Amino acid sequence: MGKNVVVLGTQWGDEGKGKIVDLLTEHAAAVVRYQGGHNAGHTLVIDGEKTVLHLIPSGVLREGVQCLIGNGVVVAPDALLREINKLEEKGVPVRERLRISPSCPLILSYHVALDQAREKARGELKIGTTGRGIGPAYEDKVARRGLRIGDLFHRERFAAKLGELLDYHNFQLVNYYKEPAIDFQATLDQCMEYAELLKPMMLDVTAELHNLRRAGKDIMFEGAQGSLLDIDHGTYPYVTSSNTTAGGIATGSGVGPMYLDYILGITKAYTTRVGSGPFPTELFDDIGAFLAKRGHEFGATTGRARRCGWFDAVILRRAIDVNSISGLCLTKLDVLDGLETIRICVGYKNENGAVIDAPTDADSYIGLEPVYEEMPGWSESTLGAKTLEELPANARAYIKRVEELVGAPIDIISTGPDRNETIVLRHPFA
Repeated sequence: MGKNVVVLGTQWGDEGKGKIVDLLTEHAAAVVRYQGGHNAGHTLVIDGEKTVLHLIPSGVLREGVQCLIGNGVVVAPDALLREINKLEEKGVPVRERLRISPSCPLILSYHVALDQAREKARGELKIGTTGRGIGPAYEDKVARRGLRIGDLFHRERFAAKLGELLDYHNFQLVNYYKEPAIDFQATLDQCMEYAELLKPMMLDVTAELHNLRRAGKDIMFEGAQGSLLDIDHGTYPYVTSSNTTAGGIATGSGVGPMYLDYILGITKAYTTRVGSGPFPTELFDDIGAFLAKRGHEFGATTGRARRCGWFDAVILRRAIDVNSISGLCLTKLDVLDGLETIRICVGYKNENGAVIDAPTDADSYIGLEPVYEEMPGWSESTLGAKTLEELPANARAYIKRVEELVGAPIDIISTGPDRNETIVLRHPFA
């Protein structure tokens, strides 16, 4: 019997999912993306060489692994083709390994224009989106007016739908946002070029996943962003436009929850966030700067500096519950090397002095103060450790305390950016 393993982020994204997916795909017949778009940024480092992926599943560098983009992913054809070309320049046969659901919603130029116009109009109240058209594309999908990849292969039908969409969106762009209109003919011509390039990669991804499942193959589901950016369970409205939690797997791939065997939650040994929104443990001092510098905390997709803070056990407990996490992978432990004291947030105190659990929306975080527990740090290096015994005693004590506070086992520990700088205590595919 094969196993279906999920890898997803349990914080606000940027937890180090790409490396872990790449590591575990050694056992997988297929790797599947099921939500998000090219707002994701998964960094892989193999033998010192760095590769950043945005849309293509992280298994693409492995020979014999099928890479599938499920119906829940919004696809920008221009971004996808750029990514394919970059990988092909490195000798990766992407078109042989990649297959895409024709049900994926398209991100086109008017989505990007709307996304950027809205953020500009919000000023200081901006959400902090990547400006890549993700939200407007999901809006079109939910409003049942969106174009999908499968529409590209029917020119007349596509042109008629595109015309209606541009009338609708250009009205907003020109009259409300005072931005230039998107040209119909230029957009149509560009899309027809995309159609020729994308057609050979089309596949009924849901049917293929069930064929693999029935054949007893191992399948990996790769999440994008993090649980606290989920449109329903995140710090709304400072969230992404898709379901980043485990529930998104069923809707975004067509594989029901009963078929999932293990859900691995990726968790940094501290906390980071990109863009706007609440962040109770954020540090504005030298330690925050230390974490940012040591952890190279700049977004793989946007290049924006990430906000840094102490590990937050409160939000992680919520993520574990929402995702039914089987085990955790603790990443970037080595970034904490050299700190004399390490703090863990174990609760939030409101203005009345009462200790409360994680709020369900951004506004409810206003006025909350983190309640910390302190632990001794360690001066020894954990970088590149491959066994638990190689870690300093205080690092092992920190890991144990995190497990106790969040109520889930830490099955994998990442001690560096390279694929082989990893301690595997319990293998998800075992």
